[in-house]
Amino acid sequence: MVELTIDNKLLIFNMLMIHYAVKVGIINGTEVKPHSRPYMAFVHGQIICGGFLMTAAHCWENKSTLTVRLGAHDLLDTNDGSVSMAVETYIQQPQYTDGQLDYDIMLLKVNHFKKSQTVNWISIPQRDEDIPANLKCSVAGWGKTGDTKNPSYRLMETDVHIIDGAKCKESWGRYPNPRMMCALYPGGFCQGDSGGPLVCKNTAVGIVSFNQKNNCDSPNVPNVYAKISAFLPWIKSVIGNV
Repeated sequence: MVELTIDNKLLIFNMLMIHYAVKVGIINGTEVKPHSRPYMAFVHGQIICGGFLMTAAHCWENKSTLTVRLGAHDLLDTNDGSVSMAVETYIQQPQYTDGQLDYDIMLLKVNHFKKSQTVNWISIPQRDEDIPANLKCSVAGWGKTGDTKNPSYRLMETDVHIIDGAKCKESWGRYPNPRMMCALYPGGFCQGDSGGPLVCKNTAVGIVSFNQKNNCDSPNVPNVYAKISAFLPWIKSVIGNV
């Protein structure tokens, strides 16, 4: 697994947004132990997203200024040691276009930050490979906890299980493609934290992407995530040139 080296000028977040589907938040989840996921970031501008080591193109499709808050747990607590900073540079995946679901990934360059107990990064895969079906993973965010419920001010998490790509494609039809992966309940995501990481064995393997429109609570098709390993050549080329 590759642990990205981040110099004193670079931090990357990865958010994925949805277009015809709802944006995302946590379903059937529980509150995380404060600061137990130090790689999580709260990203906000005209819209609100989740994030982690990287970011997603849809969150910037209106070209609004984004602010990143690192080290947060309770968003109402301004004395928690978290730090907020503006984005210096937005680097969209070149094959992404506004309004699409594919290639929805963006790297953000921000000001210097210090690694601490509450701010850290997470490993990503070192090569493009499929995650085994039925593996239990997790997803976290500050989004809505149900279709008709409010977002959570405290970071929530839930378990999900990876499903076979062929079975997911059978459910969705056109999607997913090789740049996407799927997971099922007991948990899932909803509106409010697009771009949060899908974490398997302490490695961020996916990015919250899209789900069944207007049905966070009990979707009859799997949740879909961007597959980080499919973008490794691009990610490494960008990091090498900043």
